[in-house]
Amino acid sequence: MIKPWINILIAAVFETGWTYALKYMNFSQLKNAYQADSLMSKSVGMELVPFIAYVISGGGNIYFLSLALKDIPTSTAIAVWTAFSLVMIKICDIFIFKTSTSLMEFFFMTLIIVGIIGLKNYSAS
Repeated sequence: MIKPWINILIAAVFETGWTYALKYMNFSQLKNAYQADSLMSKSVGMELVPFIAYVISGGGNIYFLSLALKDIPTSTAIAVWTAFSLVMIKICDIFIFKTSTSLMEFFFMTLIIVGIIGLKNYSAS
């Protein structure tokens, strides 16, 4: 019964994408670009990218999480999904966005990963 856990992992990837889309989305710039130019202009198109990523990531997140919730207890699924998302966001911050990190942050991320493994191995399902 590995598929529900893969669905949680996929949902967490979409959640990570959703988080960064939300971070870079700017409705006021989108509104200004739309008012100044037509919908097909380059400026509006560039402002639409985070919004489109937001919608697609949110939909994928909900879809795959709902699949996982059918086979894994809700509290376990939400805990693992949140933990996966948190770890992936931190990894993206470190390696893609070059955010500084400390040894203690790595230690606590390791604890989160150990918790995920424990929940997966000792889950009631």
